[in-house]
Amino acid sequence: MTMPPETAPAGPDAPRDGNLPSAALILDEDWDASQPAGRWLRLRAWWPYYLMMAPGILYFVLFHYFPIYQARLAFQDFRIFDDNIWVGLKHFTTLFDSPAFFQVLGNTLIISAMKIVFVFPVPILVALLINEIRTTNLRRFIQSAIYLPHFLSWVVIAGIFIAALSPSDGVINEMRGWIGLNPVGFMTDSGSIRWVVVFSEIWRSAGWDSLLYFAAIMAIDPQLYDAAEMDGANRWQKIWYVTLPGIAPTIATLFILNVGMFMNAGFDQIFNLANDAIRDQIDIIDTYVYRIGLQSGQFSLATAAGLFKGVIGMILLLAAHTISKRLTGKGVW
Repeated sequence: MTMPPETAPAGPDAPRDGNLPSAALILDEDWDASQPAGRWLRLRAWWPYYLMMAPGILYFVLFHYFPIYQARLAFQDFRIFDDNIWVGLKHFTTLFDSPAFFQVLGNTLIISAMKIVFVFPVPILVALLINEIRTTNLRRFIQSAIYLPHFLSWVVIAGIFIAALSPSDGVINEMRGWIGLNPVGFMTDSGSIRWVVVFSEIWRSAGWDSLLYFAAIMAIDPQLYDAAEMDGANRWQKIWYVTLPGIAPTIATLFILNVGMFMNAGFDQIFNLANDAIRDQIDIIDTYVYRIGLQSGQFSLATAAGLFKGVIGMILLLAAHTISKRLTGKGVW
């Protein structure tokens, strides 16, 4: 019997383009991506993913990295037609001499601290509660209901809260009337408006933010729960000794990122909820920058305020990462 001649292997392992492996093969083999051919093959293999990343990368380049270069405007006097004039720390001196700036700085710190204390733990609690629901259909319904507010703009949410909290015909004040309480103008009350900001943030983001924690819970090895049950642990003990330690890295990472964004108290939210009666209570750095920059045309002063906020945010991020790394061994990197 005559043996058939040896043929080249077919399929994804077959050599292509001379001696180069196929694009599919480099996904499973340790191909040297430092060589030009290796880089090209890896790019060819992963091009759909790079294409999906492109809009996000373009967004961050245009609106986050490019403004870093333009932050030099904080040290210059802006000129529309002539070259800008270098003035050093003049605008920072003006900023720190302004009582209005320290007022908005104080509001920013207070509102951000309230969000860290009262808003950050809520998604964790929501994820734990959803995980305890054993009926699949009920769990899916609740998840869909609590995720929905995330897709509403702050314009819509502000309209909902203004209507619901109206002292004349708002549903909240009508309920207060049922138990003999007088109506309160929450949206114009300086003692209530910050709590309106906190509660509206919880209503909008708690459900959506719980997704990350719920995904982390799903990644916990079920055998750990089985072992805890064999040891006689009840549901609360499983949550305390299995679930919470299992999602601790996720909690630490998100807490560090939230601390890094501490100075971002929420421009869209404050801009839509603010009014003249309570502006001094919730006016933050972002709305201050908007007014002096876009409305008053003081671009250099606004850039100085924005740069100050960015530097403080970076310091807080690095500090939170360092402390978390030393205490828990977990950090952003």
